[in-house]
Amino acid sequence: MKLIIDIADNKAAGFMEIIKNYSYVKARPISAPDAELFEEISEIKKAFKNVEKIKSGKLKGRPVEELLNEL
Repeated sequence: MKLIIDIADNKAAGFMEIIKNYSYVKARPISAPDAELFEEISEIKKAFKNVEKIKSGKLKGRPVEELLNEL
C-alpha cells in the first residue's frame, strides 16, 4: 500500500526517524514540484469522476455560460 502523508517541515525529521524503525516501511521525501504534480493529477482524476456522475444523473452540472461569466 502506498500513502501520501503531509507533515509539517519542522516535524518531518522526527517522523522519518520513527518510521525507519519499521523494517516493512519504506519512506522517502518527494520534492515540492513532484508533490504539486501529484495534487494536480488528483484534481484531474476527481474532475473525471464528477463528469461520470453528471452523465449518470447523480450530480447536477451547470451551464458553460455560467462558468465563462465567472472568468
